[in-house]
Amino acid sequence: MAKISINLKDGTVGREEQDEVIIGIDLGTTNSLVAYIKDGKPVTIKKTGGSSSLVPSIIHFASEESIVIGEQAAEQLVNQPERTVYSVKRLLGKSYDDLTDVSQRLGYKIIDNDEGGLVKIQVGDKFYSPIELSAEILKELKDVASKHLSKAVSKAVITVPAYFNDSQRQATRDAGKLAGLDVLRIVNEPTAASLAYDIGTSRSDSEVIVVYDLGGGTFDISILMIEDGVFEVLATNGDTFLGGDDFDEAIIAYWKDALSISPANLEDKNFVQALRLSAEEAKKSLSSSDSFSKKVGDYNLEISKDQFEKLITPLLEKTLDLSRSCLKDADKKIEDIDQVILVGGSTKTPIVKRLVSDFFKKEVNDTVDPDQAVALGAAVQADILAGNRKDMLLLDITPLSLGIETIGGLMDTIIPRNSKVPSRAGRQYTTSVDGQANLKVAVFQGERDLVTDNRKLGEFVLSGIPPMAAGMPKIDIKFILDADGILRVKASELRSNIETEVEIKSQYGISEEEMALMLMSSIQNAQSDMEKRSLIEAQTEAQNVILHSHKFLTQNKDHISTDEHLQLEKLVSQLETQKQSGSKDEINAAMETLNDYSRPIAERVMDVNIAEALKGKDI
Repeated sequence: MAKISINLKDGTVGREEQDEVIIGIDLGTTNSLVAYIKDGKPVTIKKTGGSSSLVPSIIHFASEESIVIGEQAAEQLVNQPERTVYSVKRLLGKSYDDLTDVSQRLGYKIIDNDEGGLVKIQVGDKFYSPIELSAEILKELKDVASKHLSKAVSKAVITVPAYFNDSQRQATRDAGKLAGLDVLRIVNEPTAASLAYDIGTSRSDSEVIVVYDLGGGTFDISILMIEDGVFEVLATNGDTFLGGDDFDEAIIAYWKDALSISPANLEDKNFVQALRLSAEEAKKSLSSSDSFSKKVGDYNLEISKDQFEKLITPLLEKTLDLSRSCLKDADKKIEDIDQVILVGGSTKTPIVKRLVSDFFKKEVNDTVDPDQAVALGAAVQADILAGNRKDMLLLDITPLSLGIETIGGLMDTIIPRNSKVPSRAGRQYTTSVDGQANLKVAVFQGERDLVTDNRKLGEFVLSGIPPMAAGMPKIDIKFILDADGILRVKASELRSNIETEVEIKSQYGISEEEMALMLMSSIQNAQSDMEKRSLIEAQTEAQNVILHSHKFLTQNKDHISTDEHLQLEKLVSQLETQKQSGSKDEINAAMETLNDYSRPIAERVMDVNIAEALKGKDI
């Protein structure tokens, strides 16, 4: 089958050049890397003039027009913490409710939109999604690779933790597209790490391996069966909020307690950031030294290696508990494991290697730099996709994303392009109007954010939904793509068991040239698509807030003062105006103002309603 390349400069579609490089990217919580295959071996790429291939996953907004990434951004963590964003990977695919325990520890502001939507980050008067911020890091890595190779780079393999859910994977893919990359594959980090160790690259390999991956922000334990060049993840477990950042927090908590740091200092964001960076410095220093000391402000920060290890042992015990669960899920005993490989910068801490070795009763393999293993493996996977390694099995994949139309004409992807075939995926939706009895399901294929720019495959109607308030019905949409590329779509209302099903031929009737043009269009229009999507999502969210606000005012008029009622109506009116003609940021700002004013009122009214409901009752 002929391979098609896309020239983004002149818009032409042609045969793939033999020397095209597909890069491998490790988009990390703390640091990110880019790698490629050189003379048959994976190598990471250093920034021009840089001493390390690690690019800190930090974004600093010097102004609304000037953004810096990496080391330069890290230098601003103390001076301008509110304009310097780090650990953005932890925010991908998350709502504010998912981040309640973390939001207070961040130097920058994340926004609660009160509607369970994906979190936003506020910098000055601008609002950014984690996808947009991740795209900035990916753009930097793409630029590093392009300068090193002296040629444009447009294709990439990006890694994610094995336990990343569909929303987080799709967010990572969208970030790649926004950065101008054709993301050929989203690869699980443990699979990439095993490739970096040359495990599974020979057809004769047959073993069970454990990948213990402890990074800056996440812990991931995976058990893989590798046989005849086929990788199978038997089980995975992990914690998206457990990593080196938590080692830092343990040190900070120790210093706060030991030195009785004043509340005034702890409210100073610059001091708090200096404290956090000192904790990170201490953590790294104690890997090779017995003690650490440093003066910050009026405080002498001191900690010994023994004290540090006592602080983090409970965190490491948690990783071992997750390892036990993973073994149980994989139906494996410790003696069944052939190899344990260490991945992630936090495994450089000596006690980690010691405890993991004791737990699995064997020496761990850390011969590949734990910081680089995932990126190196991503480069190997990229080489496989480029057709340069014939000894490994690649499963068939679906060439274009499949999804449905949602409010505002947006494309909601259910099966992303390059998913394994056969494949099965689903999501739950609900109604947007009270008493809605029918729901039209329109199925599309393509990579653009608006369905009008994609290819419609068909539509059907789920009818007979029992009359309920908007948001109450639970409508499950399932996509089942079989090995022949035939797509079946099922829709069912879970409360009433009403369902319908339709069969759609998803891939046929579209040439490789048309497919390539669709992919090219998605990359060329990624920025404008994201802006349109963000505006539509803000307008949809604003409409929900407006409806709920009117409902709240009507139902609780007896518990709200005249002044409060007038102010709420004024803020709702301002939001309605911005919804009609404002930008995404103006709509978000109006919602934030309304939410900030209404939240204490809503909490007070709820207390009153609960008290009235419990009046005269014994508890």
